[in-house]
Amino acid sequence: MKVAVLFGGTSSERDVSIASGIQVAKALREAGHDVFAVDTSRGMLDAEEQRRLLNNGIAPQPPKEEELAVATNKALLTKPEDLKDVDVVFLALHGGTGEDGTIQAFFDLADVPYTGSGHSGSAVAMDKDLSKRLFRFAGVTTPNWIMAPAASDAVGQDLGYPVVVKSNSQGSSVGLYIVKEPENLKAAIDSAFQCDDEVMIEEFIEGREFTVGILNDRALAVGEIIPQKSDIFDYESKYQEGGAKEIFPADLSEEKTRLLQALALKAHRALKLDDYSRVDFRMDDQGNFWCLEVNTLPGMTAMSLLPKSAAAVGISFTELCEQICRLAIERHMKKKKAVQIPSL
Repeated sequence: MKVAVLFGGTSSERDVSIASGIQVAKALREAGHDVFAVDTSRGMLDAEEQRRLLNNGIAPQPPKEEELAVATNKALLTKPEDLKDVDVVFLALHGGTGEDGTIQAFFDLADVPYTGSGHSGSAVAMDKDLSKRLFRFAGVTTPNWIMAPAASDAVGQDLGYPVVVKSNSQGSSVGLYIVKEPENLKAAIDSAFQCDDEVMIEEFIEGREFTVGILNDRALAVGEIIPQKSDIFDYESKYQEGGAKEIFPADLSEEKTRLLQALALKAHRALKLDDYSRVDFRMDDQGNFWCLEVNTLPGMTAMSLLPKSAAAVGISFTELCEQICRLAIERHMKKKKAVQIPSL
């Protein structure tokens, strides 16, 4: 296959995207595919630049606004030769216009196959408020929530404390805070609004955290996430060594495992997603599962949660990358065939 791996972007998850993209490109190239590594800011990267990025880690904090301001997406539009005649574009973008359906719509218009989900499913999944409404409609339990602004007394009455304050359309736990006391609510909401135009206030579910990978309409292994440096699986816990224990397969009964996998598939289908995703849950003290969100373009380093979920059922990182590419090509071909107008 001829594959363009697209990464970078201008969201707060830019560093994570670069790490995903470089590792995906390396894996596909070592499997014998013709691979181009393309940063949305700079265009195609040469071998030396890719080697340098492979050795870079992810910083403890997301990039600052002034750093992201430099990373414009002009290269994607001004250097179309980077994506010319490829069999598929592997989207290793996270957050922002890379995951909210914008870039997906661009490639739909350009008739270019790309990995992940289509523009409508991507847009819906990126909107946590809308996603949770669809979870409920599909019978997938999700924590209660209200959208900011909201008075602390009303939050206490409707949700109780503690609550989770988080941006409505950000990933990697950017703009996420646990608020235990009413007097701290406003500051958390104000901080979250610096990351997003919409902020969600969500009921905090005390308990264990789980994640389930989805690939080709199949639930993969269930994993448990145990933060080591924080009460929550925040940005630092996700990307810094020793930040969390990630156990695959999770220590759950067979009955609970099957139930969680079924709920993950329900959530994936409720948002009309395509080839793959990762679904996150909490389990309360009574053993009830609560769906938090679905990630349409989850992290794709070899040590990310989706690859670990796949590895636990015998799918290597390279095999996972290849399957994702082939599923995208097949989906694109089916779509083209479906819209063909028969001759009279």
